Amino acid sequence: MKTRGELKAEARELLAGNWGKAILLNIIPILGSLVVGIIIALLVVVLAFLVQSGAFSGGETSLTETTSNGAANSGGQLFSGLIMALITTGIAYTTLDWLRTKNNDFSPVRGMFSIFSRKYFVPVLVLYILQAIFTFLWSLLFVIPGIIKGYSYSQTYYIYKDVNQKDEANNLNYLDYITLSRELMNGHKFEMFVLQLSFIGWWLLVSVTFGIAAIWVYPYYQTTMSAYYKNLAGDKFINYRG
Repeated sequence: MKTRGELKAEARELLAGNWGKAILLNIIPILGSLVVGIIIALLVVVLAFLVQSGAFSGGETSLTETTSNGAANSGGQLFSGLIMALITTGIAYTTLDWLRTKNNDFSPVRGMFSIFSRKYFVPVLVLYILQAIFTFLWSLLFVIPGIIKGYSYSQTYYIYKDVNQKDEANNLNYLDYITLSRELMNGHKFEMFVLQLSFIGWWLLVSVTFGIAAIWVYPYYQTTMSAYYKNLAGDKFINYRG
């Protein structure tokens, strides 16, 4: 298994001379970061203006209105979270193929939306729901077990892709992919946590630039995470039949 530095070097080597394509492939998460950054910047400006002008006044919101708004916001967040998970999985799949073949002759838009296909959409949706349920149930025991299980399940989508590279029948069900991810991550959860933690400086840069740095940081991070799976799993799950 490569070190953190070697995984990042592998990501940088792939991206060198290909940043334009990588940015296009990751454009939706990047735009999401930019929108959040713009909103935060506007809120800071408005808040500073209100504080300076003394414009704060007491206001009351009924419990019914608050509950209704909260439910609507939760539903919207769940839906947007699902869509973003599907898109980022498509990005991850395309990046993994790119890392393996070194072939940059692909459509970033098609790669980004590759999950929205007959082959992947339903399986990835089911895997997303199962992981969300399991992680939630573990989180009921306390937050930490839920986080740990999140790392255990983190390679599920990649494994599904490798197993189903060819349209051939296998003996696996959806729960088996989650189990295979859990087994693959035995002894590696803290390793992946430290790898992600090593990007904290870059994410702080995204914050202080109100999302602008995400143009470079997000492709770099995503490529490194795909390189992590490629090096951890190797060819173990390619056309695996169970």
